[in-house]
Amino acid sequence: MIRIANCSGFYGDRLSAAKEMVEGGPIDALTGDWLAELTMLILARTQAKHPGSGFARTFVTQMEQVMGTCLDKGIKVVSNAGGLDPDHCAEAVADVAETLGLNPTIAYVNGDNLLPRLEELREAGVEIIDLETGGPVAPLDYISANAYLGAWGVVEALNMGADIVVTGRTTDAAIVAGPAAWHHGWARDDWDAMAGAVAAGHVIECGTQATGGNYSFFTEIPGMERTGFPIAEVEADGSSVITKHPGTGGAVTVGTVTSQLLYEIGPPGYLGPDVTSRFDTMTLSQEGPDRVRINGTKGERPPETLKVSMNAWGGFRTDVIVALTGLEIEAKAALIDAAFWGAAPYRPDNFESVSRSVVRTDHVDPVSNEAATAQWRLTVKDADERKTKSLARGMNELALATIPGMYGLAGGGAGKPFGVHTSGLISADLVPQHVVVLGGERTVVESVAPAGDTVVNAPQFDLAPTPAGETRRVPLGTILGSRSGDKGGNANLGVFARSVAAYSWMAAHLSTDQLREFLPEAAELEIERFEMPNILSLNFVIHGILQEGVAASTRQDGQAKSLGEWFRARHADIPVSLLSEHV
Repeated sequence: MIRIANCSGFYGDRLSAAKEMVEGGPIDALTGDWLAELTMLILARTQAKHPGSGFARTFVTQMEQVMGTCLDKGIKVVSNAGGLDPDHCAEAVADVAETLGLNPTIAYVNGDNLLPRLEELREAGVEIIDLETGGPVAPLDYISANAYLGAWGVVEALNMGADIVVTGRTTDAAIVAGPAAWHHGWARDDWDAMAGAVAAGHVIECGTQATGGNYSFFTEIPGMERTGFPIAEVEADGSSVITKHPGTGGAVTVGTVTSQLLYEIGPPGYLGPDVTSRFDTMTLSQEGPDRVRINGTKGERPPETLKVSMNAWGGFRTDVIVALTGLEIEAKAALIDAAFWGAAPYRPDNFESVSRSVVRTDHVDPVSNEAATAQWRLTVKDADERKTKSLARGMNELALATIPGMYGLAGGGAGKPFGVHTSGLISADLVPQHVVVLGGERTVVESVAPAGDTVVNAPQFDLAPTPAGETRRVPLGTILGSRSGDKGGNANLGVFARSVAAYSWMAAHLSTDQLREFLPEAAELEIERFEMPNILSLNFVIHGILQEGVAASTRQDGQAKSLGEWFRARHADIPVSLLSEHV
């Protein structure tokens, strides 16, 4: 097997993690995920200000810390920290190597950047298809457009002798599947093996989320003050064991692995550029302390298209928050709303978008000033920055003239630029991967998968009878865990049970209509529901709840990270027989 360690789950993750993984125990490959849809927008802004700098600088810093040790131990490094400038990222790593007196072979993989090609593609009659509408993506002034590449460019770079491989926008799992496929010598149509590696990559790509971070039952996990990063031991058939270095904080359990498997997914057929991984075929088992085996994952031929992540400037936004304290909250909110627009130089219908809400964070008989306070929240968006700036006047005139206890919590100042995200599809044959060794070879790897369709039927499971009998009204989180996240303007909510009986109850009672009752914000939205009894889980995709993506969302939690915990806090009538298993 090959031991593949993770040292980053996002741009800004723990800087010392690379050193911890390289020095904490034996590993064969060090990987890290730096990219997200929002990150690509951030890097585009950086690149616009400083051309050639659209990559994750923290990765270069980590390489300075561990490069010598990695070369001494033969540890391969694979990272998507190249972002929008993988070539310049590779050159920055090479500069570090020269300073350290080292001579690694450094390669980069690009070809994902479609921004310079958009006009050429349109003129050739090629449209990028919007994932949500099914029609061509809107003709916006895009500042980034990147296809999600797969693992085979990474494999080629390693075959060419690279010690360090830097990529642009690959899938998060590709940086793990690549070293696994290279190590084991898999063919491109070894669907099951690749599917297993993708499952392992999906588990460890978010770093400490696999070892207890963001876990619903976190109080059961030791050492959360300094959670360790995960390792995937990937075997020749694609099965894997998820683990971590001894003595590090957190834990690897069936629960933590299940939770991460549910993160930011849609249907159980998890689509990717290299394979469609059937998450409804795998089994999980606890092999020992901090060792969870993922076995039996089946794979199908991937789609003939690649996903494209696209960002455009959406204009400017201003957020205003006014405190509503004590009694008569609704009346105070109504007065603030009326007075604000009476003082502002523009009416609500003069803006492209206006979002208003009253957030009831106040308590009955409050024991502190903060506990007595609710919020009136306003977000306006418009292409005209001057209009969004003008709201400061409306805010100022309220100070002494409206509600008792008046004070502002935020906003009314300069408008902030925001981005709009679009997910699209493009034919894979139009996006080859370019593999370059610094100072050496260059080659092209096609992104088209081999021919030959495969169809996998999910195994059938005999579930326990749905529990009945006496019930008690308690929070859903008493027996259910969750994991949620953003996918463009959509959010996914994965819910998992920890016993067959609890899953049977959940599967029978948690419909899309019931979910709408638990989450009123989703009442008018399209919701998809998927069953994965093999890992005792349901997954819901809530379309449009994040509007135009993370940067544009007017929700307080624009990334839907807490959506699952809100769900767990809702009360339901749960059979007492299930409660006795968990309390």
